[in-house]
Amino acid sequence: MKAMVIIPTYNEAAALPTLLDRLLQFTPEFHLLVVDDNSPDGTGRLAAEYAARNETISILHRPGKLGLGTAYLDGFRHALAAGFDAIFEMDADHSHNPRHLPALLDALENGADMAIGSRYVNGVRVENWPFRRLLLSRFANIYVNLASGLPASLVTDATSGYRGYRREVLEAID
Repeated sequence: MKAMVIIPTYNEAAALPTLLDRLLQFTPEFHLLVVDDNSPDGTGRLAAEYAARNETISILHRPGKLGLGTAYLDGFRHALAAGFDAIFEMDADHSHNPRHLPALLDALENGADMAIGSRYVNGVRVENWPFRRLLLSRFANIYVNLASGLPASLVTDATSGYRGYRREVLEAID
């Protein structure tokens, strides 16, 4: 499967170089799309410098701070138009470990429509979260499982922003 990782950014100049280096290390066959919302700290310029040195990195410059949701939508449209079969979303702030992307891709290649990088597979694995945020995340997961009828063992982290989709899923909901 041809894979792309979408990375929305706004003021992530301090975090982006390390993230891109780690992605290139763990997923050299993946393509990376940085969607930058005209970051005043130069994130877009940094991403463009990386893209100039590596053909698997591209940048989508947006005119201003348009938000995370629309950044993903623009990234999904770009990935679909470019013919990618597996499309991933991840944060630029190092809250998602690039080392796990091959396992998420493997799940899609083996028939899953969506793969979620869960923070809770082997117990709680979040850092620097206030207890209130952790509690809210846990209750949101319980609610999603109850509302959807899915067993908690199947979807352990419905609120995770570290996901991969088969192109057919994104095409069906577009």
